[in-house]
Amino acid sequence: MILTYCYRILPDDNQVATLDNWMELLRRHWNYALGQRLDWLNATRCQVDRCSIVSCPIGEIPEQVDYYTQQAALKETKQLFPAYKEIYSEVQQINLQRLNKAWERWLFPDKNGNRGGRPRFKRQGQLRSIGFSRINHPKAACFLCGSTLRIPRLGTMPVIVHRPIPSGVTPKTATIVKKADGYYVCISLEDDTVPSPMPLDTVKSAIGVDVGLKEFLTTSSGETVPVQQHYRRAQSHLARQQRHLSRKKERSNRYRKQQNKIARIHQRIARQRQDFHYRIAHWLTRLYDFIAVEDLQVKNLARNSKLAKSIYDVAWSAFITILEAVAVKRGVHIVKVNPHNTSQNCSGCGAKVPKTLSIRTHSCHKCNLEMDRDENAARNILERALNAVGLMVSAQGGFVDRQPMNCEASRVEEWVQLSLF
Repeated sequence: MILTYCYRILPDDNQVATLDNWMELLRRHWNYALGQRLDWLNATRCQVDRCSIVSCPIGEIPEQVDYYTQQAALKETKQLFPAYKEIYSEVQQINLQRLNKAWERWLFPDKNGNRGGRPRFKRQGQLRSIGFSRINHPKAACFLCGSTLRIPRLGTMPVIVHRPIPSGVTPKTATIVKKADGYYVCISLEDDTVPSPMPLDTVKSAIGVDVGLKEFLTTSSGETVPVQQHYRRAQSHLARQQRHLSRKKERSNRYRKQQNKIARIHQRIARQRQDFHYRIAHWLTRLYDFIAVEDLQVKNLARNSKLAKSIYDVAWSAFITILEAVAVKRGVHIVKVNPHNTSQNCSGCGAKVPKTLSIRTHSCHKCNLEMDRDENAARNILERALNAVGLMVSAQGGFVDRQPMNCEASRVEEWVQLSLF
């Protein structure tokens, strides 16, 4: 498993100027390489309604431009522009690799048939990272020794190591990132000690999770976590700072200072949301061995919706991604299920009970089951996940392959398939 540890670094003024100069040169190289690719694409493509039905001269076919041709041209670039000699070759190659990845993501669809957007030209200040392909290697250009980061062409920089790198992991790559509040180094580590998921027959506890806007999540056992609304709480302050920015002259010193102030507000909101997601993810994976969640298409939910801002504020997709990452470390099973009709179907008898979003209570006309709408959906999610993996449970909540959990001796044990309730 690949882990990433992010530490803050404290470069001096000369090192900051050098890093900013490197990022600017890489930005210009990105734009030039992207322009080469677009020119080649336009020269070798022609729309159907632009050509004659009989014949059409196409002229000389240019040589294909790809990562390997652009990498080979780095020597010529350094001869024409000597400033690029100060940047390590591996840093420039990683910059071209990122462009090539974005290019292929645009041209070639993935296994689901989805494609990314066209790579864009970067404005001044938009390229904010420098990548190193090796770290702590004899031939590397980046070395992390204790609380010091050493780059021969930059010198040594103090590192705030707020948590030590665990023993037994292998550092792979390093990336220096410029954020609103300073510079950071992100170390990618390869960890071979991550536990494998526990066998399904040893699962002792399971839970279904339904995410929403009224409550951030509701579990199948009735527990709820309130919505935090990090962006909503900072919205008025952010709008006020953006009005101040609109009154300043663009690209002036005051404009850039105010721009950085707004970026810090966005950074604080993102960090608060991420911390909240991690705390909830650790809480769930610590208590349960099997967690069922919805396989949501958040972009489709937010498209043309009045609740789009609230949907993006709670960030369900980011939470599920974090939950999956934490579950891998703990060996917990995460199962995604189709969310279709999980709120409409009754978790007791399976009957369909149509209801709008304004109706927050589930009342079944067939089995007279009455409970919170989100809790009913969480129970349906758990039942679908158990059905997907083929687990059977008892009426008291125990799995077939082991003794029932928390069963009372006075009850008569009665086995049913794929239902905890």
